[in-house]
Amino acid sequence: MTTTESSRSESRKRGCGVQSAHEPELRTAQGGVTASPMRRLFASVFALSALVATPLAACSDDVRQCRVGADCASGLCAADGTCVSGSTDAGTADRSVPVEAGEDAQKEASTTGDAGCGAAPFDGIITRAEIPLAAGLRATYKVATSTDVDTRGVAQADGSREWDFSGAYAGDHATIVETLKLDGTWYATKFPTGTYATKLADSSDLLGVFELGQGSLSLLGVVTPTDGTSRTELTYGTKVATLVFPVTKGQNFKTTSSSNVSGVASGISVFYTESYDSTVDAQGKLKTPLGTFPVLRIATTLTRTVGFLVTTIRSFSFVAECYGVVASVTSQDNEADVEFTRAKELRRISP
Repeated sequence: MTTTESSRSESRKRGCGVQSAHEPELRTAQGGVTASPMRRLFASVFALSALVATPLAACSDDVRQCRVGADCASGLCAADGTCVSGSTDAGTADRSVPVEAGEDAQKEASTTGDAGCGAAPFDGIITRAEIPLAAGLRATYKVATSTDVDTRGVAQADGSREWDFSGAYAGDHATIVETLKLDGTWYATKFPTGTYATKLADSSDLLGVFELGQGSLSLLGVVTPTDGTSRTELTYGTKVATLVFPVTKGQNFKTTSSSNVSGVASGISVFYTESYDSTVDAQGKLKTPLGTFPVLRIATTLTRTVGFLVTTIRSFSFVAECYGVVASVTSQDNEADVEFTRAKELRRISP
C-alpha cells in the first residue's frame, strides 16, 4: 500500500453499515411437495443482495455528545458523535448516521479506524473499513410490498444516475433490522465461523447466518430463532458472497457453481440448489426517507433449482459509505426485465 493509500484508508476508516426477501414450491428429500411453511421459507430466503450488509454501525470517538440514537432528542446520533435533526442530506452534509447500537457493537466498529468515515468526497470506492459490520447493531427501514418502483432512475450527463425512493408507498411500514450475536444460540455451533444472524424478511422470523471475512460478507445458512422438531436449519454447501470488498463499479462476484442447500425446513428434510450472480452495475445518488446518499448499485440474479423447477429472481441493493445498504428492491419471481418496475419488496433507510 502506498503512503497515499494508507493515508486515505486511515482518514476514512470508520463507517457505519444492512438487508431482505420470496417464494416457489419446494420438494422434500422424499420427493413430495411441501405445504405453506415451505412457501413462507422461500418468501424469506432470497434477500441476498438485499441481505447484503447489516444495520448501521456507530462511529466512535473519545469525546462524544452521543453514542446511540437514544442519547439524542431526535433519536439520531451522527458519525462524529453529535446529535442531529431528523432531516439530513447524506450526500452533501456530513453523512450523519442514525444509530441504535449497543456499546459492544460500538467498540467493535471503532476498531476499524479513525472517526473519519465520509469525511472526503465519495470516490466511487467503498472499502471494508468504510462499512464496519458487527453483531449488536440495528437501524430502521421503511418497507413496502407488491409496489410499483422505478429501478432505472434518471440518467445524468456524467453517466451516473439518480433514484428517488423517498416518497410514500402503499402499505409502507417501519421495521427494525438488527444483527444478532450467535453466542448462546442453539445454532451457534452449527456455524462456527459465523459473525452474526439477522432476519431475512419483515414477514418471517427466519434468520440468515453471515460470516464476515477480511474481503467479503457471506451467507452461510438459514435458521429459526428456536430449536425443535419444526425448526429450520439450512446450510449452503458453498457460502454465498453478498458483498466483496472493495466495492467498485463494474465489479462482478458470484458463486462459481450452484450452491447446494440442504437441511431441514419447518422440520422437513430438503435439498435444492441456488446460484447467485452479482454485478456493481451503476453509480449515482439515491433519495431515501432519511436523506440523499451517493451510492453504488449491486444487481443480483438468483437462480434456484428445485427438481425440474427453475425460478429466477432479481434484486438491487444500494450501498453507501458509512451506512452499508440504504435501500434494496426485490423483483417478482421470474421477472424478465432487468430494470423491473414491479417490486415484491422495497426497503429503504428511514429516521
